[in-house]
Amino acid sequence: MEKDHLWMSTWKYLASKSDFWISTLLSHVMIVVWASLIVIVLGVVLGILITRIKPIRGVVLGVAGLFYTIPILALMGLFIPLMGIGLKPALIALSMKGILPVIRNTYAGINQVSPKFKEAAIGMGANRAQLLIRTELPLAFPVIFAGIRTAVVMNFSMATYAVFIGAGAMGTIILVGMRTFNDGMLLAGTLIVAIATILLDRILGWIEKRIQKRFAL
Repeated sequence: MEKDHLWMSTWKYLASKSDFWISTLLSHVMIVVWASLIVIVLGVVLGILITRIKPIRGVVLGVAGLFYTIPILALMGLFIPLMGIGLKPALIALSMKGILPVIRNTYAGINQVSPKFKEAAIGMGANRAQLLIRTELPLAFPVIFAGIRTAVVMNFSMATYAVFIGAGAMGTIILVGMRTFNDGMLLAGTLIVAIATILLDRILGWIEKRIQKRFAL
């Protein structure tokens, strides 16, 4: 009976508070979108740089690896004295946490491009910029996208912690459910995040397979 009551209260919350959890989910998605855009741009740029400037490779990967190992709440907490609470520290922390897979995969993808393709491009008169844009990045894109997929899915799940620094998102529902002992609300928020994360991973996985087929050699 207790289990039935829990599922009934969860369903009741989802049905009666649909406007609230949908708007909260949309704000969660927007945080992840902005953090992911930062991760993609910086991660790809840094990944390209360490293929060109070998001495900085260890430093860049080491710093990104350090960020990756620090708990997300600790990262968010580092920026509160500097920026206060809200969206900015959440975005920076999520970006720092998620950037390693993009850097690493960009570096690996470009390095895996066969020398024969590079030689062919150079033989056709390509300069360094053209070689990167027209040959290396397209051929490395499947590997790069795999890193992007990892970062985006990871950011989506970790964005729930943004509630602890006043940035809202789906963590709001989970936290309020815990504080008010509202098990239906707590389970509803948890299920929404879990299902949305799984769906996001499946969608990105489907895109990744399409990209691999498109760029298969």
